[in-house]
Amino acid sequence: MTSTRPLASDQRATVVAGFLGWTLDAFDFFLVVMTLTAIAKEFGKTDKDIALSITLTLAFRPVGAFIFGLLADRYGRKLPLMIDLVFYSVIEVLTGFAPNYTTFLVLRALFGIGMGAEWGVGASLVMEKVPPRYRGVVSGFLQQGYALGFLLAALCYRALFPHFGWRPLFFIGGLPALLALFVRARVRESEVWRETRHESWGGLGRAIRGNLPLFAYITVLMWMMNMVSHGTQDMYPTFLQRHWGFTAQQRGDITIISMVGALLGGVTFGLYSDRLGRRRAIGLALCAAVVVIPLWAFAPSVPLLVVGAFVMQFFVQGAWGVIPAHINELSPDPVRGFLPGFAYQCGVALAGAIGWLEARFAEHLDYAWAMALTAATVFILGTIVAQLGPERRGVAFGRGSP
Repeated sequence: MTSTRPLASDQRATVVAGFLGWTLDAFDFFLVVMTLTAIAKEFGKTDKDIALSITLTLAFRPVGAFIFGLLADRYGRKLPLMIDLVFYSVIEVLTGFAPNYTTFLVLRALFGIGMGAEWGVGASLVMEKVPPRYRGVVSGFLQQGYALGFLLAALCYRALFPHFGWRPLFFIGGLPALLALFVRARVRESEVWRETRHESWGGLGRAIRGNLPLFAYITVLMWMMNMVSHGTQDMYPTFLQRHWGFTAQQRGDITIISMVGALLGGVTFGLYSDRLGRRRAIGLALCAAVVVIPLWAFAPSVPLLVVGAFVMQFFVQGAWGVIPAHINELSPDPVRGFLPGFAYQCGVALAGAIGWLEARFAEHLDYAWAMALTAATVFILGTIVAQLGPERRGVAFGRGSP
């Protein structure tokens, strides 16, 4: 264990900063998901064309994780986190001014760099601050900043889009810049990083090379897990519009309800993973999600569709709630700022075409079958990969750890 325990107030501030950083990151990302058809109409493009912007965002996330992850292991977690919060805030505001489709794509790629940087740096900082016995539940809470961001995007879409259109929604994306001030004032640097920091770039490079097999496994796991989440979320509002003919407010309402399920599922399975293990919690959540697919995609009525959306995200984000604790525990101290975040974002890049593929499948089948067949495939693959990997639940961080 680390010899210097952070103060309780610092722990709380760090968790709040990590949670809000991921919340606002997801809020910015899901604005495109919610407004996809409106953006397509303004630029004279198809759903598939705008879905490509989502793919670009996901594809560029590893670039941010690589750059900022290296900085986090070499110079500390705090400064890179603040720089990134300001960077992606500026890009999000500029998205609202995009004059054409090409500029829009470039800005979404740049946003991907900022989005990819935030998770790895923020999650390593949080996981190194909280006591091992609380990692699972804090992990579930932290990861569900993503669900809360989606929920907030849906609320803004429902309240503002019918009156102002899609562009003003992106101006709200400047808020993370204010969070950087909170990090500067309230969050202390990680003591685990201070104890295990690298004195040179060469030492960091050797540590990374020594953990390449672990990096490969986490990347494959994150590939599967990102297909699980993006495969059930990114095109779902479009499915609700194209398949059900729902209005903007109806799509927003169902998304909000589904994200309430996500928030509850993430914390529930995160807590469960502290007791019975990370892999088992992921496997149970994904197996349960398979059972929910018929209700989620082929519901015979609107009330049952709403129930299906809620329960699906309860289990999908339940599995995801375990991830911050699981992959940070798998990662050795000297590369924790870089390895889990970069592997996560490489997995995102591999999974990035999932929304585009679903839109393509829907052109030949329909949205319900495209969503259902994709979900069933990735749930099963995700379960298998999670069970085949290692686990280090509750491992101590710092020089005193084994």
